[in-house]
Amino acid sequence: MTTRHEALASRIAARFGSAVTAVPGTAGEVTFEVAGEVLRDVARTLRDDPEFSFETLIDLCGVDYLSYGRDEWETNDASHSGFSRAAERPVIVPEDDAVFDPRRFAVVYHLLSIRHNLRLRLRTFTGPDNPPVVPSLIGIWQSADWFEREAFDLFGILFEGHPDLRRLLTDYGFIGHPFRKDFPTSGNVEVCYDADRGRVVYQPVTIEPRVLVPRTIRDDHRYEPVLKGPQRNG
Repeated sequence: MTTRHEALASRIAARFGSAVTAVPGTAGEVTFEVAGEVLRDVARTLRDDPEFSFETLIDLCGVDYLSYGRDEWETNDASHSGFSRAAERPVIVPEDDAVFDPRRFAVVYHLLSIRHNLRLRLRTFTGPDNPPVVPSLIGIWQSADWFEREAFDLFGILFEGHPDLRRLLTDYGFIGHPFRKDFPTSGNVEVCYDADRGRVVYQPVTIEPRVLVPRTIRDDHRYEPVLKGPQRNG
């Protein structure tokens, strides 16, 4: 992290105190976690305070941490096992009384200060609510409009206060949210042309469900660089 980024992180920590929590970065980013109940206040201050002047929201995205940090398989020594996400179709729409892990769904905001030539990332988790909900920031940055609609469409995250929260990328009548980690890889329905009806119709997926098998990575003499010889182009 550069000196300028360290100074920005120090100013934000001093200004907001316990309302924000610093998140370690891996590429020199300045990232803070913000609770949903203070998100709007923090965002408004970051935009309006000349010390920060983050005039622009350049991106907003949803994140599903359902399987974060867990490997699907051990590729070095497992050649006969796999995982069944494609074969065992899970529940696409959870029951109304289902409760999510408080840190499963998050919304990440990328801010830009043109005045100070600085970038900042904010992250807020939705908590255990079903459906997941966070405050809309469209009243602070108008560019949040379609970004929030996209996160709603793909992750099922609701944005409280959004004036027109509709699906943006999926088709009318689409069931579920395709970027959730428990959404089946082959989807729920497929579209095809029905010659008898003379129109496009929806039907259950005809892809044969199967368990995906891992590719085993072997480390033996066959892969020694000296045996591969010089790389030639053309």
